[in-house]
Amino acid sequence: MPTALIADDEPHLVTDLSERLTRLWPQLSIEAVAQDGLAALGELARLRPDFAFLDIRMPGLTGIEVARSAGPTRIVFVTAFEEHALAAFEVAAVDYLLKPVSDARLAQCVSRLQTSASPRVDWNALTKLLDRPAAPGLAWLTVGLAGTTRLVAVEEVLYFQSCEKYTEAVTARERHLIRTPLRELEGQLDPQRFARIHRATIVNLSAVERIESDLLGRKQVHLKGSPDVLALSRSFAERFRQM
Repeated sequence: MPTALIADDEPHLVTDLSERLTRLWPQLSIEAVAQDGLAALGELARLRPDFAFLDIRMPGLTGIEVARSAGPTRIVFVTAFEEHALAAFEVAAVDYLLKPVSDARLAQCVSRLQTSASPRVDWNALTKLLDRPAAPGLAWLTVGLAGTTRLVAVEEVLYFQSCEKYTEAVTARERHLIRTPLRELEGQLDPQRFARIHRATIVNLSAVERIESDLLGRKQVHLKGSPDVLALSRSFAERFRQM
């Protein structure tokens, strides 16, 4: 029977991940949980589990520091890291799950763990990749208004919405059309500040006031200081599950 350790300093996330892993992989035995890096390191040395699901940022030791001493245990990082860190994991062929973890992504990870061999990881190279500063997100938009060109701070945008061949950038007072497609624009925005909530909409997270469900159970995003109500599709709702 395969065995596993889960380490995260947020107990409710440990419980949630443990329960969902049990449903998806009944044969997997969760041998221990840890809430800091030092405890995780001790449990790894004691149990030598087949798998360890490690949070990156933990008190005491980081997930990376714990993983360096994991021996043959296969590591899966559970992280809220930004896009440049995820790219580093991809380059290093490291298993990872991005918080909040969707059921579909967890099932994909389980399938990979069950069918593929443990990757060889160069921990020194991975650490260097993670330590590189992320490329700064887009800070300004160039927009045309009444025959003039203006700069609009991206932080002022409440949301972006796909509009035929253009993208509409909506602030508290104005609406602007820009030529950059929404898919391309998403890659230029800071993923810690902006999130896609629908295939046609990206929202400024700091502008979100609340999320409600209508009479049909459809989730809607209400914004601070704006009458606009945005649809939150099921495929993007996982990130907002804790809100």
